[in-house]
Parts: sequence; C-alpha cells; structure tokens
Amino acid sequence: MEQIAIISDIHGNIPALNAVLRDIKGRKITRIFCLGDLAAKGPNSAQAVDIVRKNCEVVIKGNWDYFLTDQEGTEMLTWHQNKLGKERLDYMRDLPIYVEFYMSGKLVRLCHASPNDLFHRVYLSTAIEERMKLFMATKTLNKEADVVGYGDIHGAHIDNFLNKTLFNSGSVGNPLDITQASYAVIEGMYKSKENAAFTISLVRVPYDIELAVSHAIESDMPEKKEYINELRTAVYRGRK
Repeated sequence: MEQIAIISDIHGNIPALNAVLRDIKGRKITRIFCLGDLAAKGPNSAQAVDIVRKNCEVVIKGNWDYFLTDQEGTEMLTWHQNKLGKERLDYMRDLPIYVEFYMSGKLVRLCHASPNDLFHRVYLSTAIEERMKLFMATKTLNKEADVVGYGDIHGAHIDNFLNKTLFNSGSVGNPLDITQASYAVIEGMYKSKENAAFTISLVRVPYDIELAVSHAIESDMPEKKEYINELRTAVYRGRK
C-alpha cells in the first residue's frame, strides 16, 4: 500500500505550507500531488511556487494560476505577476488541468475545480448532476472516474453518491471552513487495476496564523485587510 498526500490552494502562505509539509514528512509520505492555486491572495507567491516545484511530483493548474498567466490589468494580478517573474509564470502556464491514474482498482482523477473547466465550481450543496460532470470520461483514458479529488472551494469534505466518491482536499494557505491548513491523503495500491483496500482521509494542521499575518503586513500586497481577515476567521471576503 502507498500513500499520496494531496495539497491544494497554497495562495502564497508559507507558514501554512511549511506546516503541512512537516506533517506529511512526519507521516513518512514521500509522494505529494498539488491541485493548483499556488500563488496570489497571499504575500509570498514566488516562494510558494518554488517550494511546490521542489516537493511535489504532480502539480495541476488552478484558476488563479490561469488568471496570473493569461489575464492582466487588475492590481492584484499585476502585483503577483511582478513578484513571480517570467520563468515561474511560464511554468504555471504549462501545468496540466487534471491527472488520472488507477489505485486499488479505482480510476482516480485529480483536478482543481473540474477536469474540463477550471471555473466549474462544485460544492456539497451542488446538484448531483453537476457534481457528476467531474466524473465524465476525458480524452486521456476515455472512461468515467470512480474517485475524483479537487480543491478550489477551500472547504474539505468527502462525499459518496451513485457509486462514486468525491473528495475535496481543502486549502493549505487560505482555508474557508476552519482556521487550520487542510490536505488529503489517499492510500492504496498505486497504479494498480486490481481491487484492493482504498482509503481517503482529511488532515487538519494548525499553523502560525499570526506569522502569516505579519508576512502580509510587512508587504505592500493589495487586498491585505481582506486576506488577513480570512486567515483569522476562515470567512470568505465575499460571504454575506
């Protein structure tokens, strides 16, 4: 049996990322996959990209990775683009949208929001027919997935329906459910089509929030107040 740590939505929060990587190392997990949104929102986009590249075997493109590499004009994007520089932006632009592999006889698909649409956002409350779109066959293997893991919504959960399993790894650097970093662990026979035991678990990791706040305060990043409030409260800035 092998374990894979699934991290997502780092958003330039280095204290949170370091805490999660320490926890993963403490569990003796050596394979780490990242589901995107490495940068933006938090103050240390460049450092986050460098750490993820060094530690993660697979990295998926998130919606913010797309914004940073294919959009321009807003104060937020310009600030982070200048911090990242051309080489990192080129790396982020070329990231894949999803990855698929067999594990304990199940076809596992990992993506940021959806395998075919970075902006198809799915919550626990989303209708089943919309959630089922994440399992639809892709051009890679032309087969419906059995298990889908994603990030994007910054809220960790596991759900089973219609003989499918959908899990969200939550957010490392900008959690919007509870004020702790979150990641997922899947365990099984990696790259095996033979039926065997398969496990998904969610891990919550406390980290030094005030250190992350100080990093933001010391920077000249845009939307600083909103970001700090999200770290301290886990309440999304757009939530009424």
